[in-house]
Amino acid sequence: MRTRPSNVRSQAAGSRGLRPAERPRGGSLRTRLLVFISVVLVAVCAVMALTTVFAQRAYLLGNLDDRVTNAAERSLGGASLHPDLTQDLTFLNESGHPAGMLAARLDTDGTVLAAATVGQDAPPQNLTETQIAALKGIATDGGLHTRTVPGLGTYRFTALDNNGVRVLTGLPMDDVQDMIGGLVVVEAVVAAAGLMVAGCVCAVVIRRQLRPLGRVAATAVEVSHAPLCRGEVTGLTRVPERDTDPGSEAGQVGAALNRMIDHVESSLAERQRSEERIRRSEERMRRFLADASHELRTPLASIAGYAELMNRGTDRIEPGLAWRRVTAESARMTGLVEDLLLLARLDEGRPLQSTEVDLAALVAETVWDARAAGSGHDWQLELCLDEAPLVLGDEARLHQVVANLLANARVHTPVGTSVVAVVEARRGMCAVRVRDDGPGIPPDLLPTVFERFTRADASRARATAGSGAGLGLAIVAAITSAHGGHIDVHSEPGRTEFTVELPLAGETGADTLTWSPRVSVR
Repeated sequence: MRTRPSNVRSQAAGSRGLRPAERPRGGSLRTRLLVFISVVLVAVCAVMALTTVFAQRAYLLGNLDDRVTNAAERSLGGASLHPDLTQDLTFLNESGHPAGMLAARLDTDGTVLAAATVGQDAPPQNLTETQIAALKGIATDGGLHTRTVPGLGTYRFTALDNNGVRVLTGLPMDDVQDMIGGLVVVEAVVAAAGLMVAGCVCAVVIRRQLRPLGRVAATAVEVSHAPLCRGEVTGLTRVPERDTDPGSEAGQVGAALNRMIDHVESSLAERQRSEERIRRSEERMRRFLADASHELRTPLASIAGYAELMNRGTDRIEPGLAWRRVTAESARMTGLVEDLLLLARLDEGRPLQSTEVDLAALVAETVWDARAAGSGHDWQLELCLDEAPLVLGDEARLHQVVANLLANARVHTPVGTSVVAVVEARRGMCAVRVRDDGPGIPPDLLPTVFERFTRADASRARATAGSGAGLGLAIVAAITSAHGGHIDVHSEPGRTEFTVELPLAGETGADTLTWSPRVSVR
C-alpha cells in the first residue's frame, strides 16, 4: 500500500480547511471578546442589582423597625394602664393603630396570654392556637425578630417589658416584600434589556474594530499565495495605509507586516540580482575562455602549419620565412599570454611596486614613442600643472597604461588624426587625458569598451596583429584601479577622450597598491 508524504497531506488539509477535530477550540477572537464582555456585563449588572436590593431592603426594614418599635411602645403604654389585667388587649380598640398590627400579652416566662390583630374598620381578631404557637420564644429584650404567622404572613416583632407588663407587637412585612420583589423584577427586566442592547452594540463595535485586523490577515494570505519561488519579487500586496496606524494594535500588526513584506521583497530582489550577477559572470567567463582559446588557437595553428610545411621539405617554403613567421606568431602568443597573466594577477589583488613616478615625464616619453611608431598621426602634448605630478605606483605599469591608450588611438583612427595627451594636476589628483578627433567609438560598443576581448567594428578594425586581441583597454582599467585611480571615456564622432585620474603621492598613504574596480563609462 502506498502512502502520500506527510507534507502533501498537510497541504491538502490546508487547502480544504481544518477538520473539526483539528480546529482551534478557542474560537475566533471576535467570539471570545464578545463572550468575555458579556460575562463582565452580567457580573456587573448582578452586583449592582444585588447591592440595590440589599440597600433598599435595609432601608425599608429600618423604617419598618422604627414603626414596630413605636407601635410596641404605644401598646405597652396602653397595657400599663391596667397592669393587673394580664390578658387585657383593650388598647387595640384605640384609633391610630395600623391595619394588620398584631399585639399580645406575655407572662414572666414569655408565654403568650392573649393575642389579637387589628383589622381594617373591624374589631380586633384573636389569634388561633396555631398562630399563637408561632410567637413563642421571642424574648422581651427590645430586639427585632422576623416570624411567619400561619394565615397572616411574615411579621416583624419586638417585645417590651415595663414593670412586669410585657407586650409583644408586630407589623406585617408584606409591603416591604412586595416592594423588594417588584424592585427585583424591574431590575431583572432592565438588566436583561440593557444586556441585550449592550451585547448588540459590543458585537457591532468589535466587528468594526477587528475589521482592520481581518484586512491584515487577508493581505497576509494573499502574500502567502504569491509565486515567490518563480522569482516574483515585486508587486506584493501591502496592507492599506489606513490599517497601519501605530496608535492601534491592528495598525502595529499591519505596519509590521508591511515591513516584513518589504524585507522579503528586498531579499528576493537581492537574491535575484546575485543570481543575475553570477549568471553574467559565468557568461563572461565562458566568453573569456572562448575568446582566449580563439586568440591562442590562431598563432598555434600558424606555427603548426609552418612546422608541417618544413617537415615536408624545404622546397615548399623558404626556411627563413617560415622561421620568421613562427617567431612572429610565438611572440604574438607570448604577448597574449602575458597580458592574460597580468590581468589574472591584478584580479587576485597582488601588490604592485610602489615608487614615486613623475607622470609628466612618463607621458612625454610615451608620446615620443608613439610618434615614432605612428608618424602618420599628429601627436601633441599639453601640460596643465599647478604642482609636480608625482604619483605613487609601478612605473612600468603606468607606462603601459599610457602606451595602450596612445596605441588604441593610433590603431583605431585613420592617418592624419590629431592625438593630444594632456597631463593635469590639481586638488590632490593627477589626470591624464588622451583625446583624438577620429570617428569615435560606436555607441553599442561604448558600455563594454573596458571589458576583455572587446573589439571594434569595421570602422575601427584592427590595424596590426599585435594590438587586436581586445585586452588593451581592459589592462588599462585594471592597472588604473590597482593604483586607486579612476578611468572613464567619452566618445562621439570627431572626439574621443579617455581620462585616467590617479591620486598624487601626497594623497595616498599606502606602501603597496592592490586592485579594487573603479571604472566608469560616460
